[in-house]
Amino acid sequence: MVKPNWDTEELIENWTLVPTELELVRNKVGGNQIGFALFLKHFQIFTYFPDEKSSIPQIIISYIANQLKIPESSYSDYDWQGRTAKVYRVKIRRLFNFRVATVQDSVEMSDWLIKEVLPHEQKFESLVETVYQRWRELQIEPPTSGRIERLIRSAISQYESDFCYHTLSVLSKETLAEIDILLTTEHSLNTEEKQDSLKLKTSEFAFLKTDPGPVGLESFLTEIEKLKRIRSIGLSLNLFAGVSPKLIKTYRHRAATETPYLLRQHPPAIRYTLMAAFCVQRAQEITDNLIELLMSIIQRIGTRAERRINKELVSDFKEVTGKTNILFRIAEVAVAEPSGVIEKVIYPVVSQKTLKDLVAEYKATGTAYRQRVHTVMRSSFASHYRRLIPQLLEVLEFCSNNDIHRPVIQALELLKKYAQSKSLRLLRFGRGLLSSLLYNQQRRQNFCVQSPLPFVAKWGNIMGHRLHYP
Repeated sequence: MVKPNWDTEELIENWTLVPTELELVRNKVGGNQIGFALFLKHFQIFTYFPDEKSSIPQIIISYIANQLKIPESSYSDYDWQGRTAKVYRVKIRRLFNFRVATVQDSVEMSDWLIKEVLPHEQKFESLVETVYQRWRELQIEPPTSGRIERLIRSAISQYESDFCYHTLSVLSKETLAEIDILLTTEHSLNTEEKQDSLKLKTSEFAFLKTDPGPVGLESFLTEIEKLKRIRSIGLSLNLFAGVSPKLIKTYRHRAATETPYLLRQHPPAIRYTLMAAFCVQRAQEITDNLIELLMSIIQRIGTRAERRINKELVSDFKEVTGKTNILFRIAEVAVAEPSGVIEKVIYPVVSQKTLKDLVAEYKATGTAYRQRVHTVMRSSFASHYRRLIPQLLEVLEFCSNNDIHRPVIQALELLKKYAQSKSLRLLRFGRGLLSSLLYNQQRRQNFCVQSPLPFVAKWGNIMGHRLHYP
């Protein structure tokens, strides 16, 4: 479809007849000149002829008529579907070395779409442009827009059918049974209960679709529970190898927008493919959610610790102005009278209260303050948040191909190995080893890591949140 509005520059660039084209048009009579010129330029621009007479905007007709120096009203005499128009189309195809598309060409185009294009793109508007571009490259005049639309939709349908049946064929019976359980909304009832009424429940599929919720330990453990449930289905990591992530995302959204009842109504091939795509991508999303929650929890621990220490120190803390001048005066009198008594030499220059305020300020802002904050953080982690570490190590696998980080990875593996051990000595040994390695990492790389918790989050950032999904 030719766009209705063209500015002057666009008309000049696209619809201007060059001398050789004018020579081809001059031997035509009346309205046939405009008709031939329109066919010629339209095919030159789009490599196909307009579908109907009304599809050409009046501004283009006027521009062509002005070049030919004939009244634009003569265009109304041109027979769009007549014998002359058919002859013009043949001449123009020969001029550009094109031919008309055959039934076999359409079949080959459909096969090409299924093999080369649809595994990566299924947006209809993009497919239309791709098909027209393909006809242009093959120097074939495409069919009508209606036939092209039917060809594309047929190819999409065929591709989806083949893709879904292939996916179904590689899924085990156990996996299919687990997917069915995800979509189940009925409770298992005994015979007497079945006679009374049918009880419904929220499906596990609905549970997997829920958002992480507020930042906290419970949200973190809930996300881990979701990830474990998805992995219990038994989907292969290579299930969609070679398939565009954009396509998998399309299937995942289709599944997420439907209810368990509607998903159960689909044919098996479609149902299980939609659910498999949902589970694969949802597992990746939940993994990213875990890292984001972990980062937020770490930030919360630090913020709360600082708030608590600040509240404790606020009564004692008073910022002292002119600290540099005060220290200079103390140093000056100390050098002048090194054997003098503090009470007689220093206090007349700087009062005892001012010195106490200086000490309090240092404790509130210096190393002592940071140590107190760190102590509170460790206490909060040990008493409440520590239990998320074994859970995290159980569901995520941390890897690095950098030799500098290998000792830390090995320490994590050791901690993971004994995470469920009842021996406190082993657990303390593992945590101590990891803390020692992290301290060395901190000194070499200049990032603050003081416990396994922020370490894991830091590694989540280093690896771009893309961890292994065992």
